[in-house]
Amino acid sequence: MSKYLVNLKINNIPVAVEEGTTILDAAKKLGFKVPTLCNHPDLTVAGNCRVCVVEVKGARLLAAACATPVSEGMEVLTNSQKVRSSRKHVIELLLSEHNADCTKCFKNGMCELQEMASEYRVGDHVFLDLVENKDKMQDISSPSIVKDDSKCIRCQRCVRTCSELQAVSALAVINKGDHQKISTFLGKHMHDVVCTNCGQCINRCPTAALTERNYIEEVWDQIYDPNKFVVVQTAPAVREALGEDLGYPPGTRLTGKMVSALRKLGFDKILDTNFTADLTIMEEGTELLTRLKKALVEKDETVRLPMTTSCSPGWIKFIEHTYPDLLENVSTCKSPQQMFGPLAKTYYAEKMNIKAENMTVVSIMPCTAKKFEAQRPEMRDSGYQDVDYVLTTRELARMINQAGIDFEKLEDEKQDSILGTSSGAADIFGATGGVMEAALRTAYELVTGKEVPFKNLNIEPVRGMEGVREASVKIKDTKPEWNFLEGVELNCAVAHGLSNAKQLMDNVQSGKANYHFIEVMACPGGCLGGGGQPIPTSAEIRQKRADAIYEEDAHKPIRKSHENPEILEIYKEYLGEPLGHKSHDLLHTHYKPRKRY
Repeated sequence: MSKYLVNLKINNIPVAVEEGTTILDAAKKLGFKVPTLCNHPDLTVAGNCRVCVVEVKGARLLAAACATPVSEGMEVLTNSQKVRSSRKHVIELLLSEHNADCTKCFKNGMCELQEMASEYRVGDHVFLDLVENKDKMQDISSPSIVKDDSKCIRCQRCVRTCSELQAVSALAVINKGDHQKISTFLGKHMHDVVCTNCGQCINRCPTAALTERNYIEEVWDQIYDPNKFVVVQTAPAVREALGEDLGYPPGTRLTGKMVSALRKLGFDKILDTNFTADLTIMEEGTELLTRLKKALVEKDETVRLPMTTSCSPGWIKFIEHTYPDLLENVSTCKSPQQMFGPLAKTYYAEKMNIKAENMTVVSIMPCTAKKFEAQRPEMRDSGYQDVDYVLTTRELARMINQAGIDFEKLEDEKQDSILGTSSGAADIFGATGGVMEAALRTAYELVTGKEVPFKNLNIEPVRGMEGVREASVKIKDTKPEWNFLEGVELNCAVAHGLSNAKQLMDNVQSGKANYHFIEVMACPGGCLGGGGQPIPTSAEIRQKRADAIYEEDAHKPIRKSHENPEILEIYKEYLGEPLGHKSHDLLHTHYKPRKRY
């Protein structure tokens, strides 16, 4: 049943919109842009920046367009002299407290406040400059996130992101008036609080108050060093989003051009995180089946089910802080990034006749939490730090621009071999539900000898953008060695965004949920919506990235991890078997409980 339509005029143009629509959205329908700073499509309405004020006929005060619903017969002016004057003064007030070192700022050219100041030609110093009263000391304690209070305009997007989307609440508003600021618990450093390093606050910050920790110069130094052999791995979600920072529309598949650009940047070998995504499926799928056997056949009460995925470092840090009693439910598998590191510095280094100490492993990730993950003390099984530097998708785009590479003119190229071949199942790791789908494709076939019973291998129940999704797969006609699974209904759940993960894990903790396998991704949409992806982000953009990821899978000649010939080769030559001794040493780990406060 359609909603009631409301008739109004905006800038003297009639328009009919659904009841409950805000003035901001009604204006968009007519093609009028009303500037905003605190508003974001992923978040609840706040109405506290006052940049979006408009004039409503008959009203004494200007109204915040983002927080005011339309009403029948309303007449709105979005660009009257009163509106322009008020809007300009608000921008001037924000600038009076803003450390405007724009030419040196990491977000120069991508800052919403800078863009707004330019549009309104704000240059007059009408108000006192209060920047000197602000603390210009950056918090660089975190390996993932830099917090700079001197750039903060107190729009509170980060606070709402951390509480609403992620249920973490590492950031909060303290004090009032000109003393108001965004702070952590007791003003502690970002590295010392419950922050999961997910970077979702960065993706929604309109200025450079929150940015990723930048390692571009360190990577350039490694590339220039003649004594270093620098290999690079790229996550599946990077290739579908990189183009957004290079002039392409969201959802453009650019794998071949990305590989070509990486070669031109000077990396010695271009390898692929997708390879170790396939490896993750072999290890994780075997681990799940092993746990099921112990629980169903051996009646081992120490076995913890449901087993949850371990690919998302933001999720891992979240469960360490929030559900330490459920850590044994987490798969012992390292993430694909961290499986790649020790293999690069052992197996691959031996193949290339390179000493491990002379090899530098660089990751290109959609995720800021990967920067933290690479520096965890657990991630040194090669005898060195397994992954040396992690760059975001945004940082890679910046390096390409710095190198003067005409990306559009690049020819498609392929990754190098040994750790560079992958299946379509690895590509879908980038979307929420992708790890679950890839695991089921392999586990079901290992147990039954038949393909998973879904059309074209597409397990639609685990796909989509609903916060929590469930799927069941009935196992039948098993191989003799797996007959204990005959007739078992394998119950699975998928969650993306930590607020949805919290909802799911609360049910697990209370005993309300009856699952065998759970996938959790810390970021909305999964890795494709990661904290290191191009800005802006929205539900529409994330969906376009997801469509591109599934298209990448559909075009791969191999779409199941266990059919990747390089995976079969590495087990034959080096690892032995999934969950074997060498796999255990290099590819598995355990995590630790952390305090919440």
